[in-house]
Amino acid sequence: MASLKKKHEMKFMKRALATLLFLLPILMGAGCDQDTPSPSDGNRNMITDNSEFMGDTLVIKIGSREFTGTLLDNPAATAFRAMLPLTMNMTELNGNEKYFDLASSLPTNASNPGQINAGDLLLYGSKTLVLFYEAFSTSYSYTRLGKINDPTGLAQAVGSGNAVVTIQLK
Repeated sequence: MASLKKKHEMKFMKRALATLLFLLPILMGAGCDQDTPSPSDGNRNMITDNSEFMGDTLVIKIGSREFTGTLLDNPAATAFRAMLPLTMNMTELNGNEKYFDLASSLPTNASNPGQINAGDLLLYGSKTLVLFYEAFSTSYSYTRLGKINDPTGLAQAVGSGNAVVTIQLK
């Protein structure tokens, strides 16, 4: 009797294992979405979807240069909008960004963008406004605020040291 029971258990185990091996690749493939870009996608941009923008146009003045930008439609950008106009002495960091610590905290929804683009206007933590003037890969997390629409000449405008930057609504 014990031998017969063992045979049935072995038969059941073989069927269960065969079923599992058949279903495993199907289940693994079900979690993959071909439309979602991967972090290694070289064309991944921090801020690209125009449907996310509020429609508010920014004017960013740096020395004699003037750039236009757009705010995103999120709680952090809305709170930032309420602070404008804002003139700041932004501090140079890492040869790719200028930052300024705001007087008060903004709402956050930080995520790792993977790729930073020149002209991205982001929030690090809840109070540090960051304007990027060079593109690079990152492992840090930021809350998105907006972007400069055409960052051509931005690196030259901000220079290699600290920069006085004014951001206002158009």
